[in-house]
Amino acid sequence: MAKIKKGDLVQVITGAKAERGGDRGKQGKVLRVFPETNRVLVEGINRVTKHTKVGQSQRGTKTGGIEVVEASIHISNVALVDPSTKKPTRVGFRTETVERNGKQREVRIRVAKSSGKDI
Repeated sequence: MAKIKKGDLVQVITGAKAERGGDRGKQGKVLRVFPETNRVLVEGINRVTKHTKVGQSQRGTKTGGIEVVEASIHISNVALVDPSTKKPTRVGFRTETVERNGKQREVRIRVAKSSGKDI
């Protein structure tokens, strides 16, 4: 089970401060997780300008130009935000046995290390 999932609220814990044009301390929602490269795409974080080639659509309108999009950030540079304190925390796991359809299964539940609450 992954420690950070799509839809989680995370905070950037490394990099330049916001006063110097960086993203450290900013919070955002995870839009996508790339497990093969250990990177996440966070809403409003690590925004870069992309230059796309000018073309023409079927209707004759011009496409392309300069657009600002979010780039991925390494998963080690973000921390999950504790829902009760709204501060970054580490993630642990707790196992519970749940009975479904007459069968018992072990389920892993994510837990905030700082407060001990379920995420």
